[in-house]
Amino acid sequence: MKKVQFDAVIVANGQFPAHQVPLGVLDQASHIIACDGAISHVPHAEAVVGDGDSVPAEYHDRLIRIDEQEDNDLTKATRYCLQQGWHDIAYVGATGLREDHTLGNISLLMRYFREFGVHGMMFTDYGFFMPVCGPQTFRSFAGQQVSIFNFGCTRIQSEGLRWNSYAYEQWWQGTLNEALADAFSIDADGYYMVYQTYR
Repeated sequence: MKKVQFDAVIVANGQFPAHQVPLGVLDQASHIIACDGAISHVPHAEAVVGDGDSVPAEYHDRLIRIDEQEDNDLTKATRYCLQQGWHDIAYVGATGLREDHTLGNISLLMRYFREFGVHGMMFTDYGFFMPVCGPQTFRSFAGQQVSIFNFGCTRIQSEGLRWNSYAYEQWWQGTLNEALADAFSIDADGYYMVYQTYR
């Protein structure tokens, strides 16, 4: 994948990454914000956002305590970044461990894109998720595994993938596709999420 510069990286309290790509994103971060207990993985983070229930006392000087329970800590941290004027945000540690949290956090990436204007990418140890709207061309490599998740499109067409895309009605239908070369394109009339594996 091409190198992307983010305004901030939010570290969630899921499985901390071991792969060089998410670790590289963290290493190049201009600002690192931890979600509550994730501060133990990134003690150098400039702020820790959440209700504080799992933040060790030595980090309370950096705690941005938000007690309301309508939103989770990932959303609270995202709102904090937006208040600082940061809209290009990378997310790491948001998957793994509990599957319900993983699914919820991935879906939140689309909410942040649609409702908050966040240009976000979520990095795991295997690949990355990116919310998209409308036509888009993606850098790739031959053999890269690609999945497309429909969030309301009535038309999805692709070029450069092994199997032609369409407006999937179920999330599983858009999984397990494959790039044929160094780029592929998607033409769609709405919102969708793309997942790409690392080389």
